[in-house]
Amino acid sequence: MPIGTDRPIGTDRVTGLANSIGIIGGGAWGTALAQTLRQAGREVVLWAREVEVVNEINDQHTNTAFLPGVTLDAGLRATGYLAELAVQDLVLMVAPAQHVRAVANDLSRHLPAGKPVVICAKGLERATSKLLGEVLDEALPQAAQAVLSGPSFAADVARGLPAALSLATVDEKLGHFLAAAIGYRHLRIYWASDPVGVQLGGAVKNVLAIAAGIV
Repeated sequence: MPIGTDRPIGTDRVTGLANSIGIIGGGAWGTALAQTLRQAGREVVLWAREVEVVNEINDQHTNTAFLPGVTLDAGLRATGYLAELAVQDLVLMVAPAQHVRAVANDLSRHLPAGKPVVICAKGLERATSKLLGEVLDEALPQAAQAVLSGPSFAADVARGLPAALSLATVDEKLGHFLAAAIGYRHLRIYWASDPVGVQLGGAVKNVLAIAAGIV
């Protein structure tokens, strides 16, 4: 589809085979996406580096360190083992931008070729000034790559408030497949054919907002 003719796709039920989703990153955004996907009926495994976060999600169904005030779905399962995510139908990469390479290197040992990995983090890798898609090209070359980005707040998404995100892939068929897995009633997904543009937009939005405020 040409850039500029994006349209909403995705449903409140999985239409393909992607019913199990692994999420890398137990911060606010990763937890919010996990909560939404559980509400949509997906099987979700959330990886967090912090043992206390893993235990709290599994035992108390909360993540007070990163997403306070939200009661999580009891079916959401957290883990500290990346290998568990590699066997899911797709993986969302929600680790902070500066940690994506290290996590991807660890995941690479377990991830089969062609597994979809969706970049949900924003920013550039400081050490190299590379986009996160370029980082995954080097650290996780076997992945089928996509980018999910847009104007949203983790707490609002977790509470079920309406939000819209862009999902960018070079392969439109892959984009539809992923949108069907991620989209839900209050989470609209718009497919786009420009992963680089979507990454750049997410990386510079805060800089532009600050500049606009100064002006």
